[in-house]
Amino acid sequence: MVHELTVDTRGKGLTEITGALAAIVGQSAIPRGLCTVFIRHTSASLLIQENADPDVRRDLEAFFSRLVPEGDPLYTHVSEGPDDMPAHVRSAITQTSISIPIIDSALALGTWQGVYVWEHRSRPHRRGVVVHLA
Repeated sequence: MVHELTVDTRGKGLTEITGALAAIVGQSAIPRGLCTVFIRHTSASLLIQENADPDVRRDLEAFFSRLVPEGDPLYTHVSEGPDDMPAHVRSAITQTSISIPIIDSALALGTWQGVYVWEHRSRPHRRGVVVHLA
C-alpha cells in the first residue's frame, strides 16, 4: 500500500507529520508490518525526534546552523541562493528515508517520539513524502 503526503513547510525547521502517518496506518488495518517514509527532495530530510519540548527542535536547528553555515566560501553551487548548498549538505548527513514498525495497526513510536519533515531551505516549500506500508 502506498500513499503520498504533501507537506507545506514554513521555511527552515521541523514540521511534524506523526498524526498524518498515524492516520494512514490506522486506516490501512495492517495489524503488523512496516511503515517506510521517504521524502522526495534533496534539500529536506526526515527525522524521528522528541515531540514534547519545542526547545529540542530549536536546539537542533541552532546546532545544524553552526555545523553547516550558509555563505561558506567552500561552496561552488550557489546559483539557487546561499541556503541551497547548505540544505543539500544537511540532507546528506541526515535521513531521506525512515522505517517504523507497525504493531496493532499503530506506529510503534516511543512515548515522546514524533516524525518530522526537516526543511533545510530558508523559505517555505511544498514537500512530497511517500508512505509505503507492508
